[in-house]
Amino acid sequence: MTINTKIQHVTKPGANIFLELGFEPTEAARFQAESQQRINDTKMLKEQLMEELSKWIAENHLKQAEASEILKVSRPRVSDVVNKKISKFTIDALVDMLSRIGKPVRIAIS
Repeated sequence: MTINTKIQHVTKPGANIFLELGFEPTEAARFQAESQQRINDTKMLKEQLMEELSKWIAENHLKQAEASEILKVSRPRVSDVVNKKISKFTIDALVDMLSRIGKPVRIAIS
């Protein structure tokens, strides 16, 4: 048995994947907007969590190596937090780091 691994289709950046999947234009536009809103909300939350961690590091005059020991992550991970590389973290990982420094996270749903 042979598995076909040839790329059949590539969606161009900025294209509406839902439209390409065959949804009606109105529905595809709605799905695209909802998807983008969720992505933006997630990015904003990660940025807020990273800002709290960065602020804590600065306020405590910690070097990244010192912060990494306390946060129980590698020094490059601390650098990624400080430099706001949001794609490298899950919300769970950031919440976990904040809990290690005594900053519990509460999420309010409105």
